[in-house]
Amino acid sequence: MKIAIGFTMQDGPYGGGNSVIRSMAEALPKAGHEIVWTLDDDDIDLIVLVDPRMRSPNIPFAAGAILRYLAFRNPATLVVQQIHDCDERKNTKWMNLRQRIANYAADHTVCVGTWMLKLNVVRTEHRNAYSAVLNGGETAIFNREEHVPWDGSEPLKLITHHWGGHWMKGFDVYQHLDRLLDDPTWRERFTFTYIGNVPAGFAFKNVRHLPPMAGKDLADELRGHHAYITASINEPAGLHHIEGALCGLPILYRDSGALPEYCEGYGIVFEGQDDIEEAIMHMRQEYRNWYDALSDYDHTERKMVDAYAELFDTLQKRRNEIVKSRRIWRNPFLFLVNQIPF
Repeated sequence: MKIAIGFTMQDGPYGGGNSVIRSMAEALPKAGHEIVWTLDDDDIDLIVLVDPRMRSPNIPFAAGAILRYLAFRNPATLVVQQIHDCDERKNTKWMNLRQRIANYAADHTVCVGTWMLKLNVVRTEHRNAYSAVLNGGETAIFNREEHVPWDGSEPLKLITHHWGGHWMKGFDVYQHLDRLLDDPTWRERFTFTYIGNVPAGFAFKNVRHLPPMAGKDLADELRGHHAYITASINEPAGLHHIEGALCGLPILYRDSGALPEYCEGYGIVFEGQDDIEEAIMHMRQEYRNWYDALSDYDHTERKMVDAYAELFDTLQKRRNEIVKSRRIWRNPFLFLVNQIPF
């Protein structure tokens, strides 16, 4: 199939979504698919709608352009909307609505975490045409090779990394850990490294802070630590904790969003500031068990891309049925609303 993906990839560190699209772009051609990045061709078999924000600089086309393509150029093209963002992620009031409006153009909707299926992001008429495909990390880069597990004789080295510097990435907990490290007793128990951007005006005192990293440099830094922590609130899916786990780091993860779905069975869950200290102590006591459990961690790019390829093939087989029932002009108002550049 010729597949058009509505995203412009960026070099270097640019968040988990960029890495997911890169994995798809590299792997799908090996399965016999051709990838294009615009809607210039008339023979596109399937379009992936990545983001409804048509004004975003890394979005070459959104729902409005897709609807025009279906209506005036190739009505047999299939459309899959990938939902990896929501209001709950950053406490906004508009993203779910934009996802739902753009969903008018979709034949099938993919959420990157099953918890998002409960949110009001999929249109009612599409409730029977959605699925969840979980993110996966690049095992050629993020792996346990040369990682040395904690031997219990030094402070437990914790690490996390985020591209986005929004407070809801977990800075209530990260700030608490920074303050905790004022205490010499806690400095003997753990250290903490943060990689990535931070909220405006925020600064760590006791935490080692590094700029955003990607690829081998990031993997090498992760492998230089013992355990991973993610305190992100309402994370749609995330890739950061996956990369940490693939590098051999048991996970301390917040009971929020998709984190339990990705992390359960590979570390210790916590609620927030009130119980993170207890979670760290449990990790110190149970470290080896969680480290050994990571040998079965399977959130890999291969599994993710195979799931997308299987979905695309299934939709391809049902193409005639899907196109026949689509009715692109069923709601002229929504067709027109999707043309508005907001």
